[in-house]
Amino acid sequence: DKRDAQGLAKLLSLGEITEVRIPSESQEALRDLSRARTQAQKALSHQRQQLNALLLRHGRRYTDSSKWTNAHLEWLRKQRFEQVATHMAFEADLELVLTLAEHVKRLDQHIESQAQACEYNAVINSLMCLRGIQMTTAFGLATEIGDWTRFTGATIASYVGLTPSEYSSGTKRAQGPITKAGNKHVRRLLVEAAWQHKRAYSRPGVRLQRQLDLVDSPTRCRALKGNRRLADRWIAFDKRGKLSVKANTAIARELAGWCWSLAAPLQNASKMHDLTR
Repeated sequence: DKRDAQGLAKLLSLGEITEVRIPSESQEALRDLSRARTQAQKALSHQRQQLNALLLRHGRRYTDSSKWTNAHLEWLRKQRFEQVATHMAFEADLELVLTLAEHVKRLDQHIESQAQACEYNAVINSLMCLRGIQMTTAFGLATEIGDWTRFTGATIASYVGLTPSEYSSGTKRAQGPITKAGNKHVRRLLVEAAWQHKRAYSRPGVRLQRQLDLVDSPTRCRALKGNRRLADRWIAFDKRGKLSVKANTAIARELAGWCWSLAAPLQNASKMHDLTR
């Protein structure tokens, strides 16, 4: 009504209305695929946990440290139980684990094919130059954020809720846990990727080196600098005795800025190219 219109006009004149970007139908479709893969992986993890619980209740332990390999699956297939009902439950759980694993594998293939054909291909390739970010993570970050040029290196962390909450009054300043505002899917991807930077880093591995060869020189240099910086940050946190969970959150916050520094210049260059055509 008239009163609402006047209120909106005043807010607009004061610059108090924040512009919101509406994703396109194609971006929403890519997001759906990324989230479907996340849900499938959660279901697989839950089912694996249930299968392990059944085995532990009956004293069956796999001695090797690495699980869900071909050797582990072969060991599972050889398990037999005296009680017929228990064996039937075990076979049902194992069958569901194998089915879900194939489902996740198919979704990974779909994501890879879509990543090569979609508008975010260059951004995905650049994000994969950072440790801890492979195809599914890069695809999820690229499609969820969409237009990285909307942010700066500082505001991207606020958008995904990785900045500390504030409880300040007067001259006193107190910070609390992270806000957890914004896109929780992106926040989860960044937190999971940040753990990989805790591993020792001296030079790019085989997978990372191949990925670095796919991008231009500025992106390559920026990614190498980011990998080194994040590894050094982990070392500094460990020396200070920082709690690992808190340290990882801080690394994830900084990782968001490094992702922005790789993606935003590519999208800015693409926009300038479109304007000059």
